[in-house]
Amino acid sequence: MKILIVEDDTNIIEILRVALSEKYYLVEVATDGKKGLEQALATAYDLIVLDVSLSIIDGISICQQLRNQGCCIPILLLTEKDNIAKTITGLDAGADDYVLEPFNLEELLARIRALLRRGMISTTPIIQFGALLLDPRCGQISYQGKILPLTAKEYALLELLLRNSQRIFSQSSLLDHLWSLNEIPSENTVRAHIKSLRSKLRKAGAKADLIETVYGFGYRLNTKELEIGNVQPKIMGTEKPIHSIKADEESDDRLLPTTDSAIEQRIKSQLAGVWERYQDKYSDRLAIIKQAVKYLLENRLTEDLRQQAQQQAHTLAGSLGTFGFDNATCLCQNIETILKSTETLGQTQAEQIQMLLLELQKILEQNPTLIPPQSDVQATYLNQEYRLLIVDDDLELAQQVAAEATIAGIETVVAESISAARLAIAHSRPDVVLLDLCFPQSPEDGFTLLAELTALHPPIPVLVFTSQDSFTERVKVARMGGKGFLQKPVFPSEIMEAIATILQQSNTSSAKLLIVDDDPQILDILHTILQPWGFTLTLLDDPQNFWDTLEEFIPDMLILDLEMPNFSGIDLCQVVRNDPHWSNLPILFLSAHRDTQIVQRVFAAGADDYVTKPIVEPELLARVLCRLERSQIIRKFAEIDALTGITNRRKSAQELTRLLHLAERQNQPFYFAVLDLDRFKYINDQYGHDAGDQVLSQLGKLLKQSFRQEDVVARWGGEEFVIGLYGITQQQVVKRLNHLLDSLRCLEFTTSNQENFTVTISAGVAEYPKDGHDVQTLYRAADAALYQAKAAGRDQIFLSAMN
Repeated sequence: MKILIVEDDTNIIEILRVALSEKYYLVEVATDGKKGLEQALATAYDLIVLDVSLSIIDGISICQQLRNQGCCIPILLLTEKDNIAKTITGLDAGADDYVLEPFNLEELLARIRALLRRGMISTTPIIQFGALLLDPRCGQISYQGKILPLTAKEYALLELLLRNSQRIFSQSSLLDHLWSLNEIPSENTVRAHIKSLRSKLRKAGAKADLIETVYGFGYRLNTKELEIGNVQPKIMGTEKPIHSIKADEESDDRLLPTTDSAIEQRIKSQLAGVWERYQDKYSDRLAIIKQAVKYLLENRLTEDLRQQAQQQAHTLAGSLGTFGFDNATCLCQNIETILKSTETLGQTQAEQIQMLLLELQKILEQNPTLIPPQSDVQATYLNQEYRLLIVDDDLELAQQVAAEATIAGIETVVAESISAARLAIAHSRPDVVLLDLCFPQSPEDGFTLLAELTALHPPIPVLVFTSQDSFTERVKVARMGGKGFLQKPVFPSEIMEAIATILQQSNTSSAKLLIVDDDPQILDILHTILQPWGFTLTLLDDPQNFWDTLEEFIPDMLILDLEMPNFSGIDLCQVVRNDPHWSNLPILFLSAHRDTQIVQRVFAAGADDYVTKPIVEPELLARVLCRLERSQIIRKFAEIDALTGITNRRKSAQELTRLLHLAERQNQPFYFAVLDLDRFKYINDQYGHDAGDQVLSQLGKLLKQSFRQEDVVARWGGEEFVIGLYGITQQQVVKRLNHLLDSLRCLEFTTSNQENFTVTISAGVAEYPKDGHDVQTLYRAADAALYQAKAAGRDQIFLSAMN
């Protein structure tokens, strides 16, 4: 299948080229509308992927011209999210489908498959020609049940012949169908591929040359094969996908067994490489926008530079989301909107763009989310110990799910009946329950237990999975408080993903809340309402002690009374919002006032929510949980390193500075450690970057296990990590670090090729105030000690020589 991509964004081109090539599609590219139209008219393509906003000739005009000239090639439009008018115009012009930018790669590939199916004679996927069988859904061709080890080009050649079994293809025709314009193969290349295909078919058992040479004309399938298979050529449905085999294009010897999931993983891996290669180009695009802001502040912004900056913002909005930077898309669209404004740009707009660029820079410091950690599910659990109760009489499925949960570090109990589930819950309360609704051998069904679990205080989250799938039952589960609904049959991995989502949501109940109210009775009421939900509470009745309590407790949310002596809730809120470290902390106000002006003052001061007294328990809980969940999502993108699950450099620098100030005020010790994986480049070179990512992910989990919640644990880049420890002795620091080194030595990593290896880590430690009074000087001292540890043989800890 040959696909033409008409797109002017080189990053999107590379993304599509990687993804489509992995699916055996032949890809050609045009980087402007004029070239795209010329190629579309000159070459027979199976599909055109067409950007709406193109230079020289736009996508809609291309669509109209192709349709006016009788071209029936399916066209898929790529269009901006907020440009529905253009989308409608494009469909009216003859486009077959569209995808909004930034696009979801899986959705885009699915739409491409759908359009290609529409262009075929039949929509059913499997083609059989005698004993030869093509299953394009899993990318395999077999002969008499034996899978043929084909290269991508051999696969495409044989597929073309199978789809056109009565047609003779000349060598030049095969070159046109199977090679792109950028490739310059000779007719000898065709003959070499035909020869290789015949050889592989004979090895699989074909007694005659299945690919027949028609002298003077070209090649076609040999109809004698139909006699061997004793059937007519046909296209049919498939029973089940099996493994496919794919080889490197240039060598038949480098064979790689491939499943659909492996292909998707490889696509993600290659896209991560695309991001690394084009990261500098994104920086260049941002530089143009920054230059435009600078000139705007200096009142010398030209119209040309303004348009350039607008175009760069538009391009970034279209492609960053594809790499996993969803929030970046929104920010870039806002920048584009400001620059597109017909109003005269001034100081206010420049400051708005500066703020958006600052947020954008923070997001781009994170790793894109194209490649999940070694286990998506495992990374979601934040390294806590969870208990899962599976209630199902299908023991085989229950045990499969239990095995997946154990790998993710979740303690699992299986109950075959409702009564057994009640006993298990009485013995140990689970964090989540996976519940089947149907128990034919019992007078009770799953709804009975669901009602009991959701009526608890606090309720236990329940994920329902059942073979029944009526809308009435779905509504009933939702009304009773179920957190999810899955229909059997379902893969254990899908179940674990749903469980991960539920556990992530339930993490909000372990948050730390600082409540400030001068009324002891209100504090007691709030304690009674919130404490059973698992929140860690600090109750403060004197606002004069607010700041010290805030810095020592480090809450996830503030609940403030509006009117208090000395300092009002608005005073406290404004102080928090003025400090960069606390400016994003969720703040909820309590007040008996319902006056509109007072409510406006509260929100103007920076409040996130407002609850009136007397307090209604369900309303308060709903607002607290909702605000915490949103805060967690924002914090995850802004502060957490995606691969290791620990704090990133920007956030940790703030935390370290705060602990240093606290150590100074409280006259407490503070230690700063720098850790570095030994010979990490060798691991990447020897075992591959996937193995390196596996090491980094596992080390992140070990670090979270080995240190206290109040310690700062962060990844500063590559294989370098830092730790800040407050209020602890030197002996305790060394003991904790040695424990980390011992734990890491015991871990054995396994590559995809079943090679086993172990890793070690070295560390350097500096002490405040002996080795420095700020993060930078402490880092230098600890880094010097780290290099001493490396020089001394690695896998050890060195204290700063200044100690």
